[in-house]
Amino acid sequence: MTTNRDILIVGAGLAGLFLALKLAPRRCTVIALAPLGQAAASAWAQGGLAAALSPQDDASLHAADTIAAGAGIVDPVVARLIAEDGAARVRDLLELGVPFDRTAEGELALSLEAAHSRARVARVSGDLAGKAIMEALTYAVAASAHIEVIERVRALALLQDANGRIGGVVAQDASGKLVNLYARETVLCAGGSGGLYAITTNPKSSQGDAFAMAYQAGALISDPEFVQFHPTAIDIGRDPAPLATEALRGDGAHLVDAKGRAFMASYHKLGDLAPRDEVARAIHSEREAGRGAFLDCTKAVGAHFPDHFPTVFEACRSAGIDPRTQPIPVAPAMHYHMGGVVTDLWGRTSLEGLSACGESASTGAHGANRLASNSLLEAVVFAERAARRLKETELKDATGARAEAPPEMNELSMVELRKRMHGQVGVVREAKGLASTLDWIEAAIANVGPARPLIAARLIAAAALARQESRGGHYRSDFPDTKPPHRTFIRKGAGGLPHIQHSAIAEGV
Repeated sequence: MTTNRDILIVGAGLAGLFLALKLAPRRCTVIALAPLGQAAASAWAQGGLAAALSPQDDASLHAADTIAAGAGIVDPVVARLIAEDGAARVRDLLELGVPFDRTAEGELALSLEAAHSRARVARVSGDLAGKAIMEALTYAVAASAHIEVIERVRALALLQDANGRIGGVVAQDASGKLVNLYARETVLCAGGSGGLYAITTNPKSSQGDAFAMAYQAGALISDPEFVQFHPTAIDIGRDPAPLATEALRGDGAHLVDAKGRAFMASYHKLGDLAPRDEVARAIHSEREAGRGAFLDCTKAVGAHFPDHFPTVFEACRSAGIDPRTQPIPVAPAMHYHMGGVVTDLWGRTSLEGLSACGESASTGAHGANRLASNSLLEAVVFAERAARRLKETELKDATGARAEAPPEMNELSMVELRKRMHGQVGVVREAKGLASTLDWIEAAIANVGPARPLIAARLIAAAALARQESRGGHYRSDFPDTKPPHRTFIRKGAGGLPHIQHSAIAEGV
């Protein structure tokens, strides 16, 4: 097939579908791993979408909270941008039919989540925001004549011409057949990398494909060491792990040990509403000490659980736990990747013909520790901005673009990789474990070749080893203190090895 599509969107989560809708009437093609809505982490988002929507709130407060949570490396321009655009994007979703919760007076019902100074999270039926948003977007996409959807297709590598311009992707269809999908502009909206970890709240298919493909093509990558572990995955042995939304703690639930002792006050002044990285490490410490960790919602939610948090309630009940009367066992789980493919304020990457949006991208919005419910916000804000740019851009063809499909990993190797990433590149890291994991990855690459999960894992581990400090979601037990703030930037170097540079950030900027 040599026909060039105009705009090819890789990924059918919130960023990809919102972008496709906003491109109207410009034609675009969306490729999805599964039928729409079935393989996107966006559909699993429980908390909701953060935006300054009440008279008691404003964009400057939201931006300040975003910057504070990001531990010194959030771009303040981006923080202000997403905060200021948030209300308009919520209105877009309302127009698409998303049934955000309302008060008795008809106003949006806003929830408080960790590290927010105001209640500003728009939710749906307590913990069904992601599902409801994706259902509305899926319906709208199906009704849009300008959008072509190709399901059960996975992008494997970026097609690239002799000048470095991206011209589409090499993809694999459901039958295993390889096909070149040519396009004038390719937009990576392929999600995160939680599937690289043994305990994750993400779909197992989320294995860092987007930033691995972009890196292999020579794109600039930033801050891959910053991985966010959701502190309260429900610890019932599921893969992926169900999530106990942070809104539970916003509503007054408490973290306790096996004896019922509330422990967060001894770790952080904000207690149960401390930033996610602090809560994740506290739970990790309690579990390592043998005291266990549980989320006690019996008083804060109690009998209202089935109505207020139906997703969490059903997950607990399916494992024989009644959260109305019993504490929920919890553990930190890989949840969100702050790093990714570097973009500008309009979604452009460092490669011609390639854009990125959503969790695939590194916009500077999240820094070292994403503020709760800012992920859906960033996705829709940058999807709208990318669409605005692309609608007005005369796109060019990549001449003679080509690529080779990378090798795949076998199941046993993938299990071992996930185990090593969880144990050595997880909530607590140190040089010996990071180096050991990198040695294993290099040996696997020498044996298997540059499989996408190995490339993605290598970038995370190498950047974590290079950052000899603790900041946000990156905690080094051998370097527990922070140093002057800096960001990590990585390009593909000689022999495919990561070339890592650190860029200092002026204090107070």
